[in-house]
Amino acid sequence: MGRIFKRGSIYWIAYYHRGKEYRESSRSESEAQARKLLKKRIGEVANGQLIGPSEERLSFEDLAKMLITDYEINGKRSVDSARLSIRHLREFFGLYRAIDITPDRISAYVRARQEEGAANGSINRELAALKRAFTLATRAGKLNSAPYIRLLEENNSRRGFLDHGSFLALRDGLPAHLQDPVTFLYLSGWRVSEMRTLEWRDVDLAGHEVRLRPEESKNKDGRVLPLRGELLEVFERAREKRRPDCPFVFHDEGEPIGDFRKAWKTACKKAGLSGIIVHDLRRTAVRNMVRAGIPERVAMELSGHKTRRIFDRYNIVSNEDLATATELLQSHLNRTHRRPKVTSLSVRE
Repeated sequence: MGRIFKRGSIYWIAYYHRGKEYRESSRSESEAQARKLLKKRIGEVANGQLIGPSEERLSFEDLAKMLITDYEINGKRSVDSARLSIRHLREFFGLYRAIDITPDRISAYVRARQEEGAANGSINRELAALKRAFTLATRAGKLNSAPYIRLLEENNSRRGFLDHGSFLALRDGLPAHLQDPVTFLYLSGWRVSEMRTLEWRDVDLAGHEVRLRPEESKNKDGRVLPLRGELLEVFERAREKRRPDCPFVFHDEGEPIGDFRKAWKTACKKAGLSGIIVHDLRRTAVRNMVRAGIPERVAMELSGHKTRRIFDRYNIVSNEDLATATELLQSHLNRTHRRPKVTSLSVRE
């Protein structure tokens, strides 16, 4: 099952696992220490829980490096989000070996993050990153097993949307350079990142359409947006502001549109709106398309939704929708309900 031998003054052990011989230094000049280590390894092999020297050396930082490398190699757009997750995980697990990151310690991490006020959705992104890192390590043969990581329950389905009057009031409160970009988001249902990276090479004003390049799409699928009505007017105004030194359709004095959450918050306050975020424009666009009678499959193509589940989350039912449905039902009952005609019959004696 195993043997002990010396290299210089240090005792080494050798043992077999799945037909392969493993050699490991005891880091000791004591034969007794070497026999103790060999007995431990043979026991781990017998129980299917071998923790070899490579596993013992694997650290959290090794896991983090494998994760980020995987994201970069595969060109994942969420690499920045993964780095943020790693930063939070590092504060807790930074000095840990991989084999020391146990389910109990993961539960302690979750508890600590909740005490910091982190939302379950944020914690889940971090747990998902950790889970992915362990998966990569096991696939690479650096670990024999990974700890069980259970995600938290999430209730992050927002119900935020704008009626047309509220949108107009909000838009009027924005700086001039943001009004057309925000109008584009409201009418198209595109993501903010897709608006920011839209270039003039993607626009065919003569053909009245815009093409989103696959590399700029979150789901890596390109799509076409026809330009009609106010959407076309937005691009005609953008053409008047076009600069030869700037490739972007929407810009701020030649610079790309940056983070405008502060300006958004100020405009919301002026319009008397609360709890509305920029992403609610995408939800609103989807809802408006469906209410306008656009077939849902076509609306999904315009907005870039690949899955029915996410689209249905955006196709929000409001209290007004429910009230309208009740009124329609009552109208239907009123039209179809007929009181039975009562005919008096004379009884002959």
